[in-house]
Order: sequence, then C-alpha cells, then structure tokens
Amino acid sequence: MNDTERLTALESRLKSLEGLDKETFDRVSAALDQSQGRLGYDAQGRLKLAFFDAKSYDMASFDRANADRYDLHYISAALDRDTADAAKGHKAVCIFVNDVCDAAVVETLAAHGVEMVALRCAGFNNVDLAACEASGISVVRVPAYSPYAVAEHTIGLMLMLNRHLHHAYIRNRHGYFVLDGLTGFDMHGKIVGVAGTGKIGQCVIDILLGFGCKVLAFDAFPNPAVSAMVGVDYVESDQLLSLSDIITLHVPLTPDTRHMIDRSAIARMKDGVMLINTSRGELVDTRALIEGLKSGKIGSAGLDVYEEEAGIFFHNLSHKVLTDDVLARLMSFNNVVVTSHQAFLTHEALSNIADTTLQNLGEFSEGKRGAELTNAVRLS
Repeated sequence: MNDTERLTALESRLKSLEGLDKETFDRVSAALDQSQGRLGYDAQGRLKLAFFDAKSYDMASFDRANADRYDLHYISAALDRDTADAAKGHKAVCIFVNDVCDAAVVETLAAHGVEMVALRCAGFNNVDLAACEASGISVVRVPAYSPYAVAEHTIGLMLMLNRHLHHAYIRNRHGYFVLDGLTGFDMHGKIVGVAGTGKIGQCVIDILLGFGCKVLAFDAFPNPAVSAMVGVDYVESDQLLSLSDIITLHVPLTPDTRHMIDRSAIARMKDGVMLINTSRGELVDTRALIEGLKSGKIGSAGLDVYEEEAGIFFHNLSHKVLTDDVLARLMSFNNVVVTSHQAFLTHEALSNIADTTLQNLGEFSEGKRGAELTNAVRLS
C-alpha cells in the first residue's frame, strides 16, 4: 500500500465516524498535516530524500540546485543492509556507484515507505531492479552528466603513463632533475582501441583523433556518429585486442562484460600494451591484470575504478593499513596509476548530476511512476 492508498483509507475511516461533519474533518486533517506531515514529507510538505554516501562536493552542488525545494537528509554512510533503516520516514533515497541496493536492502526500504531509488550516476548494476519492481519502487538514474569529464580524465591517464608525468613530478619535488627513464612515445600515429562508443567513448575518440591517432572501435551497438568519423574503424573485439597500442574501456557493466579483460583477453594483446579503465572496475580481472603486468605483456595501466573499490574509494584510509592485498600489489607497480573513481569529478558534471536528480524527484512529486519517469531504469 502506497501513501496515497494509506491516506485514502484513513480519510474513509474518518468519514465513517458518527458526528464527524465536513468542517471538523477538514480541521482534524489540517492539524494532522501541520503537526506530523504526510509520511515521507516534512511539516512544510517537502518530499524527504535520504541521501546516502554524501560527500562535501555532493552537498555543495545539491544545495545550490535544490534551492530548498526538497528536504535533503545527507547521510555520510553508504547504503547497505546495516544502514538501510536510516531511510525510515523518507519518500526516496539517493545513492551512488558503491551503495548496495540488493533484494534485502530493497525489502527494508519498502517496509519504511520508500517509493523511489534515485541514482546520481549512469550505472545501475548495484540495484536489484527485479526486487524494486516487485516492491513498487521506481528507479531513476542520471544517464549523462558530462561525458567530457570522464573522457578528459581518460586521456589524462594515457598522457601521465606515456610521459611518466607522475614520476617526473615526484623526482622534481625532491630535486632529482634527470630525464633517465622518462622516455615516452608520440601519441600521433598510434592505434587506440576504444571498447564502447556511447557518449563517453565518442568524446574519447574525438580527442584521440585530434592527437592524430588511428582508432579501432568495438561496440555491440555501433554509434552512427562514430562510424562516420574519418580515422575510425569498427572491428571485432579480437582485432581490437590484438592490434591496439592502447586499449580504453567505456562499456557498461553487465553479466556479459564482467571480466571482459581476463587472462585470455590479455594474452591476445600486443606486448607492452597500455590499458585504461574509467568505466567499471569489474570489467577487468585484477589478478589477471597483475599477471600481465608482471610478465610485461601489459606495459602500463591507468585505472580510475577497481572491482573491489567499495569501502576503499571515497574513504580516508591514510591512518590505516590497506588490507586489500590485490589492490596493494597493483599499486606497487611503478607503471600503474590508480585514481579513486575521480573521472566524473568536475564542477560541470556535479551540477548536471544535481540538476537531473532533482528533475527526477520533481517528476516523482508530480505523480509519475515507473516507465512514466523520463530517466526510469526498468527490467524491460
């Protein structure tokens, strides 16, 4: 039973009471609204949103965009089975990439009257959509916020690894002004394989073509705009793996793409290939990547994501021992750069994320549900 149904039932019961005329009924209803508000709304009638895994930059951008339209309750903890009860009394929850919204969490949310999960990101692999639909919970996302932000970060990782900028910076900070070991290569003329040619992949390709690179593209659903670009050829995945000097991943995480970069895929790559992943950590089998780095098959790797990043990325662990042995080993390589899911983090992207999320809330407040919502995520 949703809030509308609950309110209708309450009104029906009140009207059935003897001696309760319309004037008294309206006065009692108004008093209830004023003192307690409707379930999921504050005393001013604003929709209450439980905003999980909130960071300072999130709060700043959402407060600017919100302009006091909704009652935003910022919660620093990520959503999971231990924290889901914090959603009690809220009409909707807002979550990010590492929040857990599995069947057990959905059950708790539904029991507390939550009717919408608003993802402030494009990916939705962390949400059990079947459980949400069964519980009558609508799911929305931000399908595009700034493809330029992620694309530019991707190119930044390529340049950092190629020209050893991270090493040069550290050396010079310590007065070690020598160039030995810092030799890179011209991007011009290199073959770059771009797996995934949606909005972000297309932006990456635009930049690469500006460098004079030859681009090999792979996508289960080719982008006509990319097909029309001079200097880009769509190929099968095996060709992309075997011919590319640099490979960059921009595909969504699905059961089919999980560990698309595994031992077999790495074995088919060029010796010394550069691998970039700014999409989802689980696209890469990290243990296979480490083997490739140790053997020299992988010449360098730039990672903004990691398959076990939840509980690590977005947290200050500087005062603790890193207990993830796989990540610790990965970060020990001097030809690996790891950024902690930072690619999206620009002022423009944060503003777009806040605007779209609040637009999603606005549609929900107007009574739209499920497929009626512009940015709905559904099973089919």
